[in-house]
Amino acid sequence: MLKQALPKQAWTWIAIVVVAALALVPLLPGAIDSYAFSFLFFVFIYAIMAQGWNLVAGFGGQISLGNHAFFGLGAYTTAILWSGNYLWGSLYDAWPRIYYFDPVTMVLGGLVAAVAAVIIGLPLLSKLRGDYFALGTLGFGEIVKVMFINGGDFTGGAFGIIAPASTFDTLLPHYLVGLGLMVGTALAIHLLMRSRYGLALIAVRDDEMAASANGIDTLRVKVAAFAGSAFIAFIAGSLYTYYIFHVGPDSVSDLDWMLLPLMMTVVGGTGTLLGPILGVFVMYAVFDLARIVVPDYHPVISGLTIILAMLFLPKGLMRSFRSRARAA
Repeated sequence: MLKQALPKQAWTWIAIVVVAALALVPLLPGAIDSYAFSFLFFVFIYAIMAQGWNLVAGFGGQISLGNHAFFGLGAYTTAILWSGNYLWGSLYDAWPRIYYFDPVTMVLGGLVAAVAAVIIGLPLLSKLRGDYFALGTLGFGEIVKVMFINGGDFTGGAFGIIAPASTFDTLLPHYLVGLGLMVGTALAIHLLMRSRYGLALIAVRDDEMAASANGIDTLRVKVAAFAGSAFIAFIAGSLYTYYIFHVGPDSVSDLDWMLLPLMMTVVGGTGTLLGPILGVFVMYAVFDLARIVVPDYHPVISGLTIILAMLFLPKGLMRSFRSRARAA
């Protein structure tokens, strides 16, 4: 028992130290204007997305390929409200904000995405399993992208929507909000998985028939996880809009927003709390380094890295580290 407890405590302290160090980064001279600062900001966004996918797939066992749709919904909803071109845009200035971040849009919009996920998830999860559910969510993502393209003036068509970039002054608010959302998402999932619902979710993942026989409403548990994942993806999309300012179908509904968090989570360790964050740090560093050093071959290097990780770390980095710690 002692061997199993120590690694968990060690990882908890490591996480606390890392978060504290990240929070102090803006105090370093020249840090805010450095490339590393923007690198960390994107790490936070991908970590939020990875945690959302891990909730429904890693802890829930339902492989979803549609999180980029909710990411896009978050981006478009924020851009539409921010641009103020419609009736509700006149109410925007009266809403409370952090700098020019709008917590009302991010939270209420996330709830709308969760409701949309329930509407979509009920028929899909009640009828489809495994690969069929994954393909169903992928199809939903492509439908949302087509809706963005054919939305006319409401969504800006194929060009998209441009937000007022004149409000941008520094990346510091983006960094702090991104760090807070990444940590907050991880803590929320940690508390969720320690609750009765979390135990039910893991039971459904491990053996759905046995969970149902023991009185667990498996459909409700799976739909709730899908809705929670959609909420998290929406928040990430909203945060991204405050950085990019130009929201278009190709920038926020691209499959990379589904594939990259998925791969990062798998490399870090699905079904673990810190695995997705660790996987994002490692894989995004590899992707970015390859893009800078060998721009013509970075897809090859990135793909090779993923293959090697799957061959030598099939359970992910987090579980591999824990296994070695227990064996030591």
